[in-house]
Amino acid sequence: MINIIDIKDPQEQASELRERSWNKDLSIPTRNVLKIMDIIKAEGDEGISKCIKKYENVKTMDSFVVSKEEIKEAYENVSAKQIRIIKYMKSKLEKSEQAVIDSLKNININSDGIKIKKTVLPIFRVGCYTPGGKARYPSTIVMCAVPAKVAGVKEIVAITPPMKNGKVDPLTLVAGDICGVNEFYKIGGAYGIAALAYGTKTIKRVDKIVGPGGVYVSVAKSIVSKDVSIDMIAGPTELLVFADEKSNPRYIALDLISQAEHSEDTLCGVVTKSKSIATKISLELDTIIKETNISRKEFVEKSIDNNGFIALCQNDKQITEFINEFAPEHLEIFSTHNKNLIKEIRNAGLILIGQYTPSSVSDYCLGSNHVLPTYRFAKSRSALSVLDFIKLVNMIEMNKDTLAKISPIMKEITLTEGLVNHYEAVKGRLTK
Repeated sequence: MINIIDIKDPQEQASELRERSWNKDLSIPTRNVLKIMDIIKAEGDEGISKCIKKYENVKTMDSFVVSKEEIKEAYENVSAKQIRIIKYMKSKLEKSEQAVIDSLKNININSDGIKIKKTVLPIFRVGCYTPGGKARYPSTIVMCAVPAKVAGVKEIVAITPPMKNGKVDPLTLVAGDICGVNEFYKIGGAYGIAALAYGTKTIKRVDKIVGPGGVYVSVAKSIVSKDVSIDMIAGPTELLVFADEKSNPRYIALDLISQAEHSEDTLCGVVTKSKSIATKISLELDTIIKETNISRKEFVEKSIDNNGFIALCQNDKQITEFINEFAPEHLEIFSTHNKNLIKEIRNAGLILIGQYTPSSVSDYCLGSNHVLPTYRFAKSRSALSVLDFIKLVNMIEMNKDTLAKISPIMKEITLTEGLVNHYEAVKGRLTK
């Protein structure tokens, strides 16, 4: 049964709910990840093969490189309908990302003789992590590869854990091929992240690693971030629903269940002022979970029982404070009439407005990206996008007259900071 919690201090209780759900001892995973990384650094390809046998329970595999023949075979094992779905998802996301990058083109500034041109350049080589194991995620390779392709990335590398038969889910391979992946490897977990970060004889190191994963992947990304750029620590999914007394409790219950089915450590909750709707949602959840034969029931039950909550606030101010401190990955707003309250929401990875915009659809078909900030990172960043795959390079030019005009400013600030040679570099150009 989901917990109904009376909120008295929104910020403190939002933090407590997160701590209770995510307060995991990472010392053991960290030690294990460091050992795995040492193996990959020392043994390269051979270390990868050892890790595949140990962590993926794959006994025999000719190569961890996905061949052209395997991609061709993958197409033979998916339906035309599945291919159309992947292409539809790709086109929606492509259109959304292209609009972003188009807005950054032709940025030129001319101020008092100082000419600045801001040029968008793509990162050259990126690695995209696609989870495996408890489910298959062809949609994730779409979410990672499409923004990279739109950005103009030349080398897109994808990795995903192999299945026990030593192969990759065919639709995931097909999705990667359709979306422009240049290299695909049957590796995963911390050893896969290490291979992308440090390289081996077979796998050339990348300039950035993106994509979600479990605890070991998140720890690995955190560790390698000192050596290679990463997008974010994207962990288990989160959903927070803002509801009022007029909201449909069944829709909310279905949405909570749809996110809870990912894994037992998902974090799903509701925030509301209405005790009545809180009770109705709780009853609806119990009815659906206990009296119907829902898919992935074990994950749903554990997730809702251990991490699920309904936060009962006293007023709108408490609601916005709770939401902004909680900073959810997905935020559904069922109560759409309160425009002033909605304007106060500033921390959420993705905001979905109205009862007919469920978070589950945003994972696939809307043109939004489902690689979103978790762990409260929505306070400082947004979804994975084309912006993660580009650099905004500044090119500056000015003449001698302009340099002379700013010379007094340079003299004052360099003397203030004690960096006199900075000014001498200017003075030397102006002295005959």
